[in-house]
Amino acid sequence: MKALIALEDGRCFKARSFTGPGEVFGEIVFNTSMTGYQEILTDPSYHGQVVTLTYPLIGNYGVNAADVESDRPKAAGLIVGECSRIPSSWRSQTSLPDYLQQHGILGVDQVDTRAVTLHIRSRGAMKCVVSTTDPDPARLVEKARQSPGLVGRDLACDVTAPSRYDWTECGSPAHTRVEGAPLHLADGQAPTGGRPPFRVAVIDCGVKRNILRLLAAHGCALRVFPISAAAREILDYAPDGLFISNGPGDPEGVPYVVEAVRELIHEPIPTFGICFGHQLLGLALGGKTYKLKFGHRGANQPVKDLATGKVEITSQNHGFCVDKDTLDPERVATTHVNLNDGTSEGLRHKTLPVFSVQYHPEASPGPHDSFYLFQRFVELMEKARGRE
Repeated sequence: MKALIALEDGRCFKARSFTGPGEVFGEIVFNTSMTGYQEILTDPSYHGQVVTLTYPLIGNYGVNAADVESDRPKAAGLIVGECSRIPSSWRSQTSLPDYLQQHGILGVDQVDTRAVTLHIRSRGAMKCVVSTTDPDPARLVEKARQSPGLVGRDLACDVTAPSRYDWTECGSPAHTRVEGAPLHLADGQAPTGGRPPFRVAVIDCGVKRNILRLLAAHGCALRVFPISAAAREILDYAPDGLFISNGPGDPEGVPYVVEAVRELIHEPIPTFGICFGHQLLGLALGGKTYKLKFGHRGANQPVKDLATGKVEITSQNHGFCVDKDTLDPERVATTHVNLNDGTSEGLRHKTLPVFSVQYHPEASPGPHDSFYLFQRFVELMEKARGRE
């Protein structure tokens, strides 16, 4: 089935739908990861985006229920060079085309994804429409221009939990196990070693399941709160720590969350933020954020830890960034920077037990260089517990 990809700047690309008819709108972005397409598709941070995967063959190992990062695909659509129709893996439970069809997600291939990527790198991420139902390029370009963008929009409210819940998954899959980390047990039991688990409140802006698995593997009992939860509701849980998750869209589009975070971190509660959570902490600490030209999306992004001088290879997925020059250097330190463009990749407060990173240390998909950050969060809670 023929399809057409139309961008708001007038550029169009021909394609073929491998999931049937449809028309979707979103911001077109690219991801350079070689594997992990189902984790990418189900990452809530991709809500509102049409994802172009640069690796030429996608779908060859199928889809399974264990590796998804949420209950369903969150990306608006998928663009690939070639979709494999015959998955070959003992873990595969369904094919990628069948999985996308099941959830009503439009997928297209037979596209020169190198040309798409080079265009986005040159002109920047932009609004697009992918359609099998409208063959008129001029009409589709106008539709793309009239579609809502990401700036200023609250997209996290679409992917957050509808109500609070306790994460009860025991342990974690093999790829998330951390040597020496205690194993979380269900129903509030103490982890290995007899210590009571740390009570961690999670603000769900679109949290990935692997983040929850890793926190649990480090001995945390997790209560997940929807993004609309007031600071008082979270404080009534009496948490040992606060975690602020990844999520989609513009952090300046959720001022109510920024206010809640600002109130919580001055309690003070040991706080750890990832990606969108890093941006929210930057805003709560008086900084500003801005939209990157084409974002950072892939599993091979180099980040320098300014304290140690070490370089971590990281997994990333973000289109907005904290302007590190707007943070008060007397109160907030930049801890990590991106070696490709020098942008903010981490911060910590100099007196409050608060830190965050822009990249994804949970490694789904990606390397394991940054697992130490979860232990750092635990150490902050241990220190706070020792003072009680």
